Amino acid sequence: MPVAKKIFKPGEEVLRSGQYGLVGPRGANTGEERTLVKGEPFPPTPKPKMGFVLEDPTYHRKRGK
Repeated sequence: MPVAKKIFKPGEEVLRSGQYGLVGPRGANTGEERTLVKGEPFPPTPKPKMGFVLEDPTYHRKRGK
């Protein structure tokens, strides 16, 4: 059984940097992606009732001295 992904709305704060897929009102993937940065707001969507789902989170590695 597929796991439901949280749909984020425009204006909410991005909690994790990464590639976010744009989804329609019923959660269907539109094929478009946006690169978003933690702490920034989600951008407006092309049409009402659309949202974003995290597709590929950005991984950071700690730099050693």
